[in-house]
Amino acid sequence: MNLPQWPLAAWYDLRDLNGISREITEWIAGWGPDWLASIVTGVLGALGILAVIGPTLLLLIWLERKVIARMQSRLGPNRVGPVGLLQPVADAIKLILKEELAPRAADKWIFYLPPVLIFIPAILVWGVLPFGPNMQVADLESGVLFLVAISGVNVLVIFMAGWAQNNKYALFGAMRVIAMSISYEIPVVLSLLALVFFTGTLSISDMVFWQQGNDVILVLLLPFSALMFLFGSTAELNRTPADISEAESEIVAGYHTEYSGMRFGLFYAVELANTLGISAFFATFFLGGWWLWGLDEWIPSWMILLAKTGAIYFIFIWMRGTLPRLRLDQLMSFCWKFLVPVGLLFVVVAATERTLFIEEGWDSRVALPIYGLINWTIAVAAVVLYARFAGSAAQHLPSAPVMAQGRLGGLRAARELAEAGSGD
Repeated sequence: MNLPQWPLAAWYDLRDLNGISREITEWIAGWGPDWLASIVTGVLGALGILAVIGPTLLLLIWLERKVIARMQSRLGPNRVGPVGLLQPVADAIKLILKEELAPRAADKWIFYLPPVLIFIPAILVWGVLPFGPNMQVADLESGVLFLVAISGVNVLVIFMAGWAQNNKYALFGAMRVIAMSISYEIPVVLSLLALVFFTGTLSISDMVFWQQGNDVILVLLLPFSALMFLFGSTAELNRTPADISEAESEIVAGYHTEYSGMRFGLFYAVELANTLGISAFFATFFLGGWWLWGLDEWIPSWMILLAKTGAIYFIFIWMRGTLPRLRLDQLMSFCWKFLVPVGLLFVVVAATERTLFIEEGWDSRVALPIYGLINWTIAVAAVVLYARFAGSAAQHLPSAPVMAQGRLGGLRAARELAEAGSGD
C-alpha cells in the first residue's frame, strides 16, 4: 500500500494550530476510512489538551503561591529550584509517595471513585473552547448548553465523596457545596442566557465571531452579566471569598477531609484546572476570546486567548489573597436577593435590545453604544441600591450579646456561673 506523502507545512504555522489536525485527518483519509481519521484526530486533540493542562497546573501552583505571598509581604516558595520553581514538582512527588488511607467505616467503592471522576468534567469543558478560528476539538452548535451541563456534574461527584467517607465534617462540606452550587448556578445560567439573547447563538465560537463582526467586546455591553458570571463561578469553584465548603476553622477541610496522598492531590489539581477553565471561558464570552481588534492577524490567536485567560486568573488570585471568607447566610443572601433578581432583569433587557436591534434594523455603530450606556447605568444603579439597602439592614440588626469572658474574665465567670447554678 502506497501511503501519501506527509505534508509538513502546517507544522510551521503557529497562527493556526488546527492545521496540524487537518493535515493528519487528510493524511489518514488518503489511505484509511473516515471514521479512523475522526477518532485519531479526537484522541490527538484530547492528548494535546492534557499535555498542556498538566504542566500548566504545576506552574499555576507556583504562581498562585508566589503572588499571594507578595500580596501578604512574604517570599513564597524559594527553596527548591531557581526562585522556587520546582516546589510544585516536589509537592507532587511527596503526595505520590504518601500513604493513601481510607476510613474503616467508609463505603470503599464510592470512596475511591470521586478523585478520578472529578477530573473528567474538568477536561471535557476544554473540548468546546475556541483557541482561534476553527481551533476547537468540538465546535458544537449548543456549546453553551454543553458547558452548563458538564459543569453541573462536579456537584454529584463532590457529594459522593462527602457521603462515602462516613465523616460528618466531610458530609457538611459536601452539603455546603450543593447549597452553593444550586444557588449560584442560577446567576451563571442567567448571565449566559443574556449573552445568548444578545448574540442570537448558542455556539461559543459564534459568540467570538459576533464580537469580532461588531467590533466590540461583550463586557462593555453586558457588565452585570460579566459580574454574575465571575462571582457565580467563584462560588462554584469554592474559592475565596466563597470557600465555605473548605473552611478549615469550621469543618476541618470540607468534603475531602479523609482523602490523603494523591487522592487529595487530584481534588486540589481539579480546583486549579476549573479556575483556569472558567478564566478562559470568561475571556471568551466577555473579552472577545482569541480576537483583539485586528491584533490576531499578527499574533497567534491562541496566545491572545492565553493572555486574557492569565489576566482573569490573576483576578481570582487577587480575590483569594485579599478578601475574607463570607458566611453561608451572607453568600445565599447575596445570590437570592441581588444577583438573581437583577440577573432576570438583565435577561429581559438583553432580549428587548436584541429584538430592537434586529426588527428595527438599527445601525450597530449607533445602537450598541446606546445599549452599553443603558446597561452600565442599570448595573451601577443596582449595585449602589443594594449596597445602601444591605448597609441600612445591617445597622438595624440587634447588637451581639456581650460574652461572659469579655465582661467578667475566665475564672470569675466560671465561679459566678457555678454559684448561680447552686443557688437554683
